[in-house]
Amino acid sequence: MPLPNHDSDAIVTPAPWDRLRQFTAARVALGQAGVSLPTAAHLRFTLDHAKARDAVHHPLDTPRFLDDLAREGIAALPLASRVRDRREYLARPDLGRRLSEAGATTLRQANLAPVDLALVVADGLSSFAVQRQAVPLLTAFSPLAEARGLRRSPVILVEGGRVAVGDEVGQILGARIVIVLIGERPGLSSPDSLGVYLTYAPKPGLTDERRNCISNIRPQGLPHDRAARTLDYLVAKSLALGLSGVDLKDEQQLTEGDRQELAGSCPPQARG
Repeated sequence: MPLPNHDSDAIVTPAPWDRLRQFTAARVALGQAGVSLPTAAHLRFTLDHAKARDAVHHPLDTPRFLDDLAREGIAALPLASRVRDRREYLARPDLGRRLSEAGATTLRQANLAPVDLALVVADGLSSFAVQRQAVPLLTAFSPLAEARGLRRSPVILVEGGRVAVGDEVGQILGARIVIVLIGERPGLSSPDSLGVYLTYAPKPGLTDERRNCISNIRPQGLPHDRAARTLDYLVAKSLALGLSGVDLKDEQQLTEGDRQELAGSCPPQARG
């Protein structure tokens, strides 16, 4: 005998603010089945929670990522932090903030210094974000940095890296600015969101008020081209003022084209 459909229109009570769902992918206006969530909404929550957990624990496919960079003509140098495995990465954030001894030695011996921009990629809390978003962002940003005549390092890929590992990389490379691309903590509607952190005059020991962040970089959030333009703006302003962090403001004015681009990046269910 077939199971009853507990989510039939006769049982599910829609939320009175259902129209708000066209503006966001967040869990709003899900309706009710008695005093509970509708089954479909509960199952979507369970699936999204599983995706977020997978993003945290799934290792970066390093060979594939390096191949993706190479196809775009972007040189890379793979290194590692001081963490030994993913479990230690989650339990010991401090170890992810420094290069391994072998990694630091390799970077010094590469003789890449000095550079204007040190480019660092770390898997962070979402390998999916790095796998899917980092190469498109770097591809969009590279011509903008080249047009400014800025000397860039190869992409320094730090497995098991935290944001602050870029400070050590930047210091070794004598960089004026370090840019760290890192997988952000997954949300239940965004398991593959990339963050970018910019720090002027990097050195170990800096704290987060010295950094600028561009967040939620993905097709359903901030598009790659828009994020690249914002990063280019912040780089130029940081170099001109000699600072970064809370004293460096993003004062760009959105054009109508920018607004349409951001609106177009909303997922289909958010656009209605």
